[in-house]
This record gives sequence, C-alpha cells and structure tokens, in this order.
Amino acid sequence: MGDSYTLGPETGQLLVETRRTGLGAKAGHDLTIEADRWRGEAVVDLDDPGASRVSVEVEAGSLRVVSGTGGVKPLTDSDRRDIARNIQEKVLHTGRFPAIAFRSRQVTGTRESFRVEGELTMAGQTRPLTLDCRFDGERVRGRATVKQSLWGVKPYSAFFGALKLDDDVEVRFDVELVSAAS
Repeated sequence: MGDSYTLGPETGQLLVETRRTGLGAKAGHDLTIEADRWRGEAVVDLDDPGASRVSVEVEAGSLRVVSGTGGVKPLTDSDRRDIARNIQEKVLHTGRFPAIAFRSRQVTGTRESFRVEGELTMAGQTRPLTLDCRFDGERVRGRATVKQSLWGVKPYSAFFGALKLDDDVEVRFDVELVSAAS
C-alpha cells in the first residue's frame, strides 16, 4: 500500500538548470531557475517499489531565476525579471499553458537508486520522461534531462540566434518526505 507524502516548496526545491550555447555564449549566463509554486504527492512502498507513484504540478508562471553564472557582467535584478518574463511569454507561453505536470507510470530499483518513468506535460504536449532518483535519509533527490523541443518548446535565443540556451535543460529536485497526515 505504501505511505503517502505531500510535496511542495515547503518540503524541498524543484530547480531547472540551463546552459548557454552559440557564438554569443560568453555574453549570456548559465541559469538556475526555481519553481516557487508547485505541489505533489508521492506514495512510497519500500517493500514493493512498483506500487509507488508520484505526481507533481508546477505553476509555470512561478519559475524565477535564483542564480546565473558566466556572462560578461553579473546578472542584475532587472535581468532576472526580464528572463522570467521571457520564460513566461516567449518560451512556455504560460497564458495558454499555466501548468507543467508529471505523472509516474512505473517505479523500479532500490532505495539507493531508483527510476521513475512517467509522462511530463509541458506547453500543451505530453511526452515520456524518466527521473533518476535516490533516497538520502528522509530526503529524495533526483534529476532528469528535458529536451525542450520534444515538447514543442523553442529554446530561448537572442542576438539573432548568436546567443541561445541549449535544448537540453536539467531538472533537479531535493525533497523531504513529509507525511500527508501531518
């Protein structure tokens, strides 16, 4: 049957890491973006991992830049606001697609290393996605690589394409399992 846990910003972090590419890459920043508003539920059955499941929904408009590395100048608060607006309006089109959701189909492996196979819905498209995860005490840490174009998302570019973000973004999470009954 498993134990049920509530997930969200109060239990951990959900991060997206981008990398720059193109001839103008030196001008841009590698970004770490955090989801401020998200919620989920995990059912964990350590005796039967296949009976475990997870679902998460993120408010696409809640993504904010927490850090930027590289670039010819440091990232300013104005830059952060501009990037957030570009993510909402030009990349994810959050007016039409306000939510990003993940639903597991299958969990395999052990406590030390397990995979969660499921479906990610983003920008109106649903595609398979696999999370590589592990327990660390009462925390679960994991990651997945999302190739944006598979979901119809065009990676951000500027300066006539000389500066652009790589199509692959890394999604990372680190959450504490807090009982849903708490």
